[in-house]
Amino acid sequence: MVLRVLILGGTTEASALGRLLAGDMRFAATLSLAGRTAAPRAQPLPTRLGGFGGIDGLARFLAEHAVEAVVDATHPYADQMSAHAVAACARTGTPLASLVRPPWIRHAEDLWQVVPSTADAANALGPAPRRVFLSLGRQELRAFAAAPQHRYLARVIEPPEAVGLPPDLRILRARGPFDRAAEEKLLASQEIELLVSKNAGGMATYAKIEAARALRLPVIMIARPLKPVGHAVGNASEAVAWLGQLHDDIPCSPRGV
Repeated sequence: MVLRVLILGGTTEASALGRLLAGDMRFAATLSLAGRTAAPRAQPLPTRLGGFGGIDGLARFLAEHAVEAVVDATHPYADQMSAHAVAACARTGTPLASLVRPPWIRHAEDLWQVVPSTADAANALGPAPRRVFLSLGRQELRAFAAAPQHRYLARVIEPPEAVGLPPDLRILRARGPFDRAAEEKLLASQEIELLVSKNAGGMATYAKIEAARALRLPVIMIARPLKPVGHAVGNASEAVAWLGQLHDDIPCSPRGV
């Protein structure tokens, strides 16, 4: 007997969960990615790319594929997808677990200014020209066209579309994890004066925060949105334990049916 599982992914935790479930015969899992990255890393599970078409589309997918459990392992800033998951699972009666990554905690030595949005981050840079490191998704870069006086270095996995970007912007293509020594070298060699980041949490990109602390650089930190959740779990292993309890409690169909 197997439990049909849909993982809403895009994070390191989603990949870790996929690796755990791929070898577990209790589950038949599918990983769904939003498709924001054109060439995502290969996954050990069947993978679908793209959105569902809102709450109605996700609810229809759950019903048509007889999904018996959903794990929301989306990015901490993917609040719309999480809201859709909560609503669609409630409509279809599908159990939902949400993998909640703890945010970074400000240390006494950190020079953070917390702002509510990317637009507020651009405004917080101030009028005087500065060298700014943008550690954000490519879709957020356009907000900084409103502050064209600054010189920007943006690190992204894939380059953004060229329309609507700030005029003085250089792109650095790289994928984490990153280490502190390399981050300190990057910030110092580029004469960065200020860092803009989302509070993503986790360890994959935390080195930039440690580097900014060591170099006494200010950080404009974009606060997390209020993200709806189902049953909260803290990591991939906890998600597997939750799914295992469902497997034991809910009648399941044989694999392949």
